[in-house]
Amino acid sequence: MKYIVSFKESGERLDKAVALLDNNLSRSFIAKLLKDGKILINGQVQKASFKVKENDEILIEEVEDTKADIKEEDIPLDIIYEDDDILIINKPQGMVVHPANGHYSGTLVNALMFMEDSLSSINGVVRPGIVHRIDKDTSGLLCVAKNDNAHHFLADQLKDHTMSREYIALVRGVINENSGTIDMPIGRDKKDRQKMGIDKEGKPATTHFQVLERFASHTLVKCQLVSGRTHQIRVHMSAINHPVEGDPLYAGRNFDKLYKNGQLLTAYKLRLIHPSTKKEMIFEIELPDYFKEILNELRK
Repeated sequence: MKYIVSFKESGERLDKAVALLDNNLSRSFIAKLLKDGKILINGQVQKASFKVKENDEILIEEVEDTKADIKEEDIPLDIIYEDDDILIINKPQGMVVHPANGHYSGTLVNALMFMEDSLSSINGVVRPGIVHRIDKDTSGLLCVAKNDNAHHFLADQLKDHTMSREYIALVRGVINENSGTIDMPIGRDKKDRQKMGIDKEGKPATTHFQVLERFASHTLVKCQLVSGRTHQIRVHMSAINHPVEGDPLYAGRNFDKLYKNGQLLTAYKLRLIHPSTKKEMIFEIELPDYFKEILNELRK
């Protein structure tokens, strides 16, 4: 979460200013975040006693609060498939997957806790059932585990790449090649902790892409993840100078956005082995309406 210090907080200690700006965070949790270097002011780690000034930028990294009171919420979900082991959900754009500082309600987990009696406990109280995640403003297919055995089985598939995840993205610029592979390691951006970036000391990351359609100034591509790093497709496409359209972090600030509600990126296809039957299952969804509307405009 990013905040700008106003006149009201100006002159306060950093820890008190954060408490004023985000009343969801306890003083003890703020102290832990500061100690762990998870709160930056103007891009720098500072002590709790640091005095803030008007217009200073405070960035609080997304950190799970394991003591947070996660409440059940009656939020409708688009369930593609369900049995005793798994749930396949089509997550809408704008929904956060699991609670973290700044997002304690309205998340997929809040909705799951309301509708499900049983979810795996592998990832604790903050992420029950969550095997993998997609970004808030990325829509599409997610697999949820309803018991620990299923969770372990699915997590192993992620690790050995037998679970396949495919995305469709609209990127800026015209890609001349019909297909390609981006193999660049990804790590936390050293200047902006909200972002990831290409880093030779980062974790290995590979993305395969295939061109589906070309427009005057955009390209529609299918991307398949081999690894699953944070923001992987967004970072990789930006690294080859074809950022995902609408991306608030990686598309640059000097462009007029064709779409202003987040990146045009959808997890449209999921292939996995079922934990109990051991049979392959393939799930595929259509692009969301807002995505289709943009493509129709470009075709005109």
